[in-house]
Amino acid sequence: MGSERGRTIKIPAAVLAAIVCLFLGIVVGSVAISPGDMLAIVRSQLLGAELPDTISANTASILWNLRMPRAIMAFLVGASLSMSGAVMQSVLRNPLASSFTLGVSSGASLSAALVILTGFTLPFLGQNTIILCGFLGGLLTVFLAMLIAQRFDRNFGNTTVILTGMVLSLFVNALLTLVTSFSREHLQQVVFWQMGSFSGQNWGNCGIMAVLMPVLMLVLVHYGSEMDLMTFGEDQALSAGVDMRKVRMILIAVSALLTGASVSFTGVIGFVDLIAPHVVRRLFGSRHALVIPMSALLGGAFMVLADLTARTIASPRELAIGAVTALIGAPFFAFIYFSRKQR
Repeated sequence: MGSERGRTIKIPAAVLAAIVCLFLGIVVGSVAISPGDMLAIVRSQLLGAELPDTISANTASILWNLRMPRAIMAFLVGASLSMSGAVMQSVLRNPLASSFTLGVSSGASLSAALVILTGFTLPFLGQNTIILCGFLGGLLTVFLAMLIAQRFDRNFGNTTVILTGMVLSLFVNALLTLVTSFSREHLQQVVFWQMGSFSGQNWGNCGIMAVLMPVLMLVLVHYGSEMDLMTFGEDQALSAGVDMRKVRMILIAVSALLTGASVSFTGVIGFVDLIAPHVVRRLFGSRHALVIPMSALLGGAFMVLADLTARTIASPRELAIGAVTALIGAPFFAFIYFSRKQR
């Protein structure tokens, strides 16, 4: 009874905190924009209302074309990565597991690097070719890891999946190092992409993620009871009638889709998928019907704050978002690992 009452307080508080973080991500920056001005600009863009004389066209453009797409994209990507991490930790029964463990980031990085180095573009995509290739490269690496794991272990065991993903990820990273070493003039661009950034996001990218993320969230929530059973072990899930092989492959594929889409738009951003699910389980328990949406909410809020820090702490220069999340996530990663080892 007490836990239910606690959730009725925590859930609205988490929603409010996420809204506040998103609001701060929009109004805070090198150009100060008041909440009233923000509402006036949004009303002007959506309803065609006339802008007040106190708001310049430049300010309106900064908020509508730069700040809002960037903050919304940060929220959507943070939500996607956090849900992906929650799923992988449950499916593989490892608190340090993520889609990055299975090679999403390395596959996407290699594909993006090849596009950058060769200058390859598709006629109908232009500069967005890197987005499509990064997405496909990440997914291909994960599915390859799954196929190899199946080849060596028909039961598709957790340990086999993790080890296969790690080995394949190391191999692809080695290929990436070789590729970039042959073209040093593009080295800085490749490295910056690997560290992630939300600069240059637009409403089109936001629209794609705004459709993809909720749809995949519903799929994951649908499999919430199966993930609850899988958390207790394969024997428990099998005795309850869960088709472990099928469900595990579906969940890993959805997790890879979420991570692959995120990485393709923003570059590699680590540790968010590790931090948010652990915080959510501490606050809301381990039932995945709640863990999945709350991970999305808190992960999105965390990413918006991380991006806000990246673009303001050293203004006018902008830090790579991956560096900011790593500064927070690396100690968190170490804390989880060593606390488990002590237990």
